[in-house]
Amino acid sequence: MTEFEKYIQRYINLILSENWLDEMKIVCNQTLEIYQSLTEEQSNFAYADGKWTLKTLLEHLTDVEKIFHYRALRFARKDQTELPGFNEENYAKNGTANQQELPSLIEEFHLNRLLSLAFFNKLTSEQLAQKGNANGNEVSVETIGKLIVGHNIHHLNIIKERYLPNLKFDLE
Repeated sequence: MTEFEKYIQRYINLILSENWLDEMKIVCNQTLEIYQSLTEEQSNFAYADGKWTLKTLLEHLTDVEKIFHYRALRFARKDQTELPGFNEENYAKNGTANQQELPSLIEEFHLNRLLSLAFFNKLTSEQLAQKGNANGNEVSVETIGKLIVGHNIHHLNIIKERYLPNLKFDLE
């Protein structure tokens, strides 16, 4: 198994059901539930020095999903242009999350997810199977969709394990 395959598998293994599109909705709602329950002050919390604030983490989820969605669109349309990678740390460092109000970040995340759901739901099985090359690795459109879901779950787990306990936040 290549390093890229290991990277993909760690996210895909987090998806609990075979219906990853349903999971995309579920994890969106779970993310929204948490963020809509935070105060502005709580959303500026980072659990350790050098770690992202909850706002930055939400912007990260949105940024990565936009990039993955773009890749999926290109590959679904049989565009064989090799796409470059990106540095998530640079995106976070140069983002604007901590200068924004939490509701605007929540809205952007939600709208972005709705676009992803509309896009992936309309694809044919042939389009979902289409492959392209991103960051030197071949990947299918369906796998990209699953990566969006698994990546979101990964960060929800981090939020629940490392952020919320420090905020004395109670998930019901």
